[in-house]
Amino acid sequence: MSHLLTIRDLGREALEQILALSERQHSRLPLQGRGVALYFEKPSARTRNSMEMAAVQLGAHPVYIQRDEVGLGTRETPEDVARTLACYHSIIAARVKDHRLLEQMAAAVDTPVLNMLSDSDHPLQALADLLTVKQLFGRIEGVRIAYVGDYNNVARSLAEGCSLLGAELIVASPEGYGFTEAPEGIRQVVDPAEAVEGAQIVYTDVWVSMGQDDETEERLRAFSNYQVSADLMSRSSDAWFLHCLPARRGEEVTDEVMDGPRSAVWRQAENRMHSARGAMAWMLGVNP
Repeated sequence: MSHLLTIRDLGREALEQILALSERQHSRLPLQGRGVALYFEKPSARTRNSMEMAAVQLGAHPVYIQRDEVGLGTRETPEDVARTLACYHSIIAARVKDHRLLEQMAAAVDTPVLNMLSDSDHPLQALADLLTVKQLFGRIEGVRIAYVGDYNNVARSLAEGCSLLGAELIVASPEGYGFTEAPEGIRQVVDPAEAVEGAQIVYTDVWVSMGQDDETEERLRAFSNYQVSADLMSRSSDAWFLHCLPARRGEEVTDEVMDGPRSAVWRQAENRMHSARGAMAWMLGVNP
């Protein structure tokens, strides 16, 4: 059994195993009668729905837990909450603001801890992204991906996955919003047109993430030239568009691109469920 807090926790073989498990149609219910704790400090649409359905598809019973119900870090320490949940559940999944909480929980229990999102990493989104790339091209290695926007938790996990599997990732960010240190093989530019030129995938995310509301005006100014529009997409012939959602239409992406024939956004969203199923199966060493 293994924790999954970041893509950095995985080697190439483990990452490929998770993607293979994500594509597999389950013929039995390996987690029948077992529980999966889903702890949320932040609200979610895709994460809650995809994780609950992935647990059900494996035969498990998902339990949705809000922050106020357990008082993590206030009424009880993260370690004690994890120890309590481990009494009932086979996996503890958490969506938190501070990544250190996940590390504290994982250090306290043998029960696998899964990061559903933290301030620094979003491994489940990266798994869905890589699965989508594999479905679109039949491979991941050598596929050229342009990420346009803030080098946030989504971009970081995607970069780590691309580095492990040999995809070519170019990140276009304004000065001050890119990476200071990136995985091997990941390139950074300032000009979004340069990143998109010849890309097979164009990916973006919101400019103002949850918890950054006090930076809204500053970020809107910094990213004003980074909108993924039809004009930017035209820099590469037949590129597919991806977005981790939710999208702020009219800011980082136009309706024309989101709803266009080369948008794979909804396949990507569905793959959140499939990759969550693959991740949980891998963590417990089961074969669905």
